[in-house]
Amino acid sequence: MYMFASVIISTYNSPEWLEKVLIGYAVQSNPDIEIVIADDGSEEATKEVIDRYKSQFRSLKHVWHEDMGFRKCEILNKAILASTTDYLIFTDGDCIPRKDFVQAHIDHRKENCFLSGGYFKLPMSISQLINPEDIIRQNCFSLRWLKDRGLAHSFKNNKLSKNNMWVDLLNRITTTNPTWNGHNASGWKKDIVAVNGFDERMKYGGEDRELGERLENTGIKGLQIRYKAICIHLDHSRGYANEKDWKINNQIRQETKQNRAKRTSFGIVKS
Repeated sequence: MYMFASVIISTYNSPEWLEKVLIGYAVQSNPDIEIVIADDGSEEATKEVIDRYKSQFRSLKHVWHEDMGFRKCEILNKAILASTTDYLIFTDGDCIPRKDFVQAHIDHRKENCFLSGGYFKLPMSISQLINPEDIIRQNCFSLRWLKDRGLAHSFKNNKLSKNNMWVDLLNRITTTNPTWNGHNASGWKKDIVAVNGFDERMKYGGEDRELGERLENTGIKGLQIRYKAICIHLDHSRGYANEKDWKINNQIRQETKQNRAKRTSFGIVKS
């Protein structure tokens, strides 16, 4: 059966969150997708979750490598090679997609473009409350449901709007530039392979955006779908974040911008 896109989901030792995310993809309005889990060395509990949900999808692949520290870029490149469709949607294992998430990416994809989405961040208290039924019934995307559980008032709540005219306006007036955001971005596989995928020297901190910057250097334009492709972000700690890695990443990104680099030598193909 033809599959419209591959959804590449990065994860690391967060089986409870990953299960909620997989439920979100199991109830998508467009089920003709391939799921590729890019697993940066999780323990057995993650595999058990993935095995339980394999029957829910046309195709679900688990791409894993040994835990040797933060190697997200490397496992993403392996997942890219494992994908079998010509269009790739990238997200994280802590982002539950609304049921129209995949369709939004498919509807707005264009040649010579990549799509830039965002997320709606939830506090830990609400993240823990969400159960499978809340995802299946889409309660967790309802502002009323969220507010009843303690969500604070904010302009950012507009991200969950389903009013198409309002959503179109918000995407036009947003001051946020379209960037490659690892939790919600998509592009043509041929374009991503042409720039040699993710730079595997990079650790946590802007590593996703550097790929988008190389795509832009080749003439691939970023398009904003911040208010159209909706996912909610489950809270978690970031013990892998540190200032040293941020500095290294920023240096690599500066070199990419200054040199107008179109391809990394530290990506899918090593040279």
